[in-house]
Amino acid sequence: MSGRPVVSWNEAGEGRSARWRSESGAPPPKRVVIADDHMTADAAYRLACEGTAMLWRGDFQNARQLLQALARRADRKPHRSAASPPVLPTEAFHLHRQAQSQRARMLGMLLRRSGATTASLCDGRRT
Repeated sequence: MSGRPVVSWNEAGEGRSARWRSESGAPPPKRVVIADDHMTADAAYRLACEGTAMLWRGDFQNARQLLQALARRADRKPHRSAASPPVLPTEAFHLHRQAQSQRARMLGMLLRRSGATTASLCDGRRT
């Protein structure tokens, strides 16, 4: 191999691999499962938050719908307790940037196969 990153997964009991391509320069995921139209958004969200990538095997429009559902779950505001102290502006900025980073990383866990390469369906772009 020419030093290009490779992503590997099991499909139908057979080991497969492809070159990894990421516009943002993200490393290839360590764990990959096969996802299709039967996967629920909640299950996909749980896998993505755990760091497991999902290689999409199905209709592209359904993949976009799943990606939008994942984005809605990522955009939910966490519940703040009434007893929590007010946040300083610098801390608020840091928390906002951290949330953006986690959102992008989580959405990048939905992968598509294109020829001999595998790439993220959403590679850091806002959906």
